[in-house]
Amino acid sequence: MKNILLQNFNISDFQKDLINWYQANKRDLPWRKDQDPYKVWVSEIMLQQTKVDTVIPYFHCFISNFPTVEALAAADQQDVLKSWEGLGYYSRARNLQNAVREVVASYDGVVPDNPKELGDLKGIGPYTKGAILSIAYNKPEPAVDGNVMRVFSRLFYIEDDIAQPKTRKLFEAYVREVIDHDDPSSFNQAVMELGAIICTPKSPACMLCPVQEYCQAFSEGVQENLPVKKKAKKQRKIPYVALLIRTPEDKYVIEKRSSDGLLADLWQFPMVPVGEIGYSHIESWFYQEYGISLNMKDHAGKLKHVFSHLIWELEIYHAEAELTTVEDERLRLVAKEDIANYPFPVSHQKMMVHLNTV
Repeated sequence: MKNILLQNFNISDFQKDLINWYQANKRDLPWRKDQDPYKVWVSEIMLQQTKVDTVIPYFHCFISNFPTVEALAAADQQDVLKSWEGLGYYSRARNLQNAVREVVASYDGVVPDNPKELGDLKGIGPYTKGAILSIAYNKPEPAVDGNVMRVFSRLFYIEDDIAQPKTRKLFEAYVREVIDHDDPSSFNQAVMELGAIICTPKSPACMLCPVQEYCQAFSEGVQENLPVKKKAKKQRKIPYVALLIRTPEDKYVIEKRSSDGLLADLWQFPMVPVGEIGYSHIESWFYQEYGISLNMKDHAGKLKHVFSHLIWELEIYHAEAELTTVEDERLRLVAKEDIANYPFPVSHQKMMVHLNTV
């Protein structure tokens, strides 16, 4: 039985108008050159919470470095993270490589076209699974992300909170009803494209929309009120002192982050949680933590780095330490010119301008 919201909805005309618009207006993006499942997969992982213009050069670099699933599976994780450096959300890269290794080990290097097998791979959620199955394998599977929920909330005047998991399932059901079974690849990409360049979060270009006549929100004049999304919790602020520690041999102390949690396995300049210990105890805390005596120097600058759930408030200081070696396995002494060989998060890349400035 057809959903009540679709009873007077001309699905075939909607499909035709949407796909015709897409074929005539789609952007020339590198992952659209072919339907290689691996490239589709990489692009979709990179595009999570990241703008297209930012992703394009990273995609070119990543595919150049790791052109096949076999190449990525065999790569050193630090090289993978270095290729991802600056793109953020580094767990995406680690999960991608782990999943690719499973594809090589269990599926002879062929990305599965079976929904269960594909969905069981690390880091592949419902959206990514649907995108790969529809775009690469032309299967009529829904691929519902923020763009798609925005388009469909306006199209059918749906006021459910899109931050709720149950709402995503609702939208998946609607997409499954209206998806073009002859060309699901173009259909899903068309909806995503529409959300990206026409049906935008603010000031949607309704007068240019190829499916305006089907849009219930537009007919009611409420398109800018949708989708409904409750505000996220306020981000927690955490103050740190980041230390640029220089040795007599003109090397710097860098630290590898834990293999678990935020920015796992990336490198950083050592950070001291001053909110917990206070500025007067930095040197003693550092000695207790790493067994290294510091000589704090001048204040080099400050910066703020915003994550989805927290904010780092970073005060940057120069420091000196009489070191020729380090015993703590988390630490490494590295010449300034060699630091670029290590994958650093953006916040710590920005600190590098302060090296050798004292």
